[in-house]
Amino acid sequence: MRVLLYTGKGGVGKTTIAAATAVKSAELGYRTIVLSTDSAHSLADAFDTPLSGEPQAIAPNLWGQETEMSQTLKTYWSDIHDWMAALMAWRGIEEIIADEMAVLPGMEELANLLYIANYSYSGDYDVIIVDCAPTGETLRFLSFPEHLRWWMEKMFPIGRTATSLVRPFVRPFLDIPLPGDKVFQSAERLFEELGRMRDLLTDAEKASVRIVVNPERMVIKEAQRSFTYLNLYGYATDLIICNRLIPAEVADRYFDSWKESQTRYYQVIEECFAPLPILSVPLLEHEVVGMSMLKVMAQALYGDRDPTQLFYRGQAQEIEREDGYYVLTLSLPFVTKSNVSLMRNGDELTVQVGSYRRSIILPRTLAGLSVKEARFEDEKLRIRFEPKK
Repeated sequence: MRVLLYTGKGGVGKTTIAAATAVKSAELGYRTIVLSTDSAHSLADAFDTPLSGEPQAIAPNLWGQETEMSQTLKTYWSDIHDWMAALMAWRGIEEIIADEMAVLPGMEELANLLYIANYSYSGDYDVIIVDCAPTGETLRFLSFPEHLRWWMEKMFPIGRTATSLVRPFVRPFLDIPLPGDKVFQSAERLFEELGRMRDLLTDAEKASVRIVVNPERMVIKEAQRSFTYLNLYGYATDLIICNRLIPAEVADRYFDSWKESQTRYYQVIEECFAPLPILSVPLLEHEVVGMSMLKVMAQALYGDRDPTQLFYRGQAQEIEREDGYYVLTLSLPFVTKSNVSLMRNGDELTVQVGSYRRSIILPRTLAGLSVKEARFEDEKLRIRFEPKK
């Protein structure tokens, strides 16, 4: 079973890449579901067929889904939602508005995680392909288990104890809707799911993130930043996909400067994401809509390769905490210490190996810290950051 998550800056072509991958996967005989976690769904447009909040058959071995928050609330945590709505209505908020406001921040991210986890453990599918929202939302989506786990561990036991103590004293005087056992049981079930979700999505043999880029400066910068954050949270990236390259046979002089720019930025992509493999997709002659064009894109992208294969094993970079320090580890095989140099400019860290450079955009966690030391050992560069005083 494989879970493939496609992410990248808005407009780079994540949805068509995810849909084309799903078509190729299904053609190879894998029971494949592709679902969109973007609130502005466009997966149905890519397939040119209606989709809903439930899996819909698109082709043999292929199902599609555009998740809907209202349906997810009923499925997973109606008890929590109903209590929140009742509490807001008690405070004087109109019932309809209270019902809408009871959708807490993060619920949509958690809902999509639950879909992925449930489909993976159901055994109904061999491949789960996720058309993720643009980068920022995807990072919130993938980091949500960590944040919710912290809240549940720190606050939930206190909240449950406090409620049981307060209820006998408050109820006779104020008709405040306090959370009951069903609410807490629902929360506990969600907490149990967090461990399963985290284990699944950080299992590099099962789950892989794939970053879709265009050969453009702003897109590459955002992709670098998201790649570092993915490593920070322990998610494995196994492939970079460079979309919409202007083919060499395009001879119109109008595109000469574009082709030159794309060639230059493609080299930057290679430097930034080494040793991850990069697959490219040309700018196709027609809009990628419908099954026939998705098959054309899948062939251009994967050729005879199996899109569900693991294209890269291991973490190209790791961020860990050791003895109070953050340590960034980069894999640099076949390199000697004398060939490595390190430069820092704000939140950008540049590693130079011979004539090749790799630029890393540091996450906020590390951007404000100074580098204490850098060591090269066992074909890995380990950069230790000084903790804040």
